[in-house]
Amino acid sequence: MFDKRKQYSYKAQKHHRYKLLKVTLICLSFFIVYNCLTAFFFSVWSVESNSMQPGLTAGDRVIFSSFMIRWNRSNTEDNPYNFKRGSIVLIDKGHFYEKKLPLQIIDGIVRFFTLQKVSIFSGDGQYYVKRVIAFPGDEISMTDYIFRVKTAGNSFSLTEFELADRPYHPAIPQVPALWDDSLPFSGNMDPVILGPDEFFVISDDRSNTNDSRTWGAVSSLMLTARAVVRFWPFNKIEFL
Repeated sequence: MFDKRKQYSYKAQKHHRYKLLKVTLICLSFFIVYNCLTAFFFSVWSVESNSMQPGLTAGDRVIFSSFMIRWNRSNTEDNPYNFKRGSIVLIDKGHFYEKKLPLQIIDGIVRFFTLQKVSIFSGDGQYYVKRVIAFPGDEISMTDYIFRVKTAGNSFSLTEFELADRPYHPAIPQVPALWDDSLPFSGNMDPVILGPDEFFVISDDRSNTNDSRTWGAVSSLMLTARAVVRFWPFNKIEFL
């Protein structure tokens, strides 16, 4: 009886409200800090498709750094962005920052409590993981699913692998002998010169054409983060 009376005493109720407020403020603070970190520094994403295999496969979890992209945008060097040809980047084709602020907040809450697995904008096909292989002013072409890039100001072209900062191995589909180059996605592409603020991004699985071969070049505003490390599964941990 004593414990029951104590539970409903003014002092006990005040203490209970204080504990509840404290827990709420801790959760709110953690949520705000987490969203600031994910917006300006880093975020964790789960790869949802096999478009980047064999390097990344569905289910892999990757840490992306938006800080690495934003920090270097003020530089005036030949490469004003802190990613290179061959870097894996996060593409936002859903124009997240054009969404209304209340929806952005709700989306942040949903992503927070689902560990970045669910978004209220999922139906928009918003985010894609791709590899950037050409920069503004580059001339890019493709033969048998392998790209050649003539960088701005140069008279010769190199393969995508010669220009990449780190080695990678795309999955090249087996094309039937009688495949007509005039058919869509034949594996060949005429030279294209990228305009100002245009980047060419591709899938490592070259049979997957959900990239600049169908979208066209993307702007720097769509390149929201750069892949830093794959941490799951544990037997595949590596820097990207």
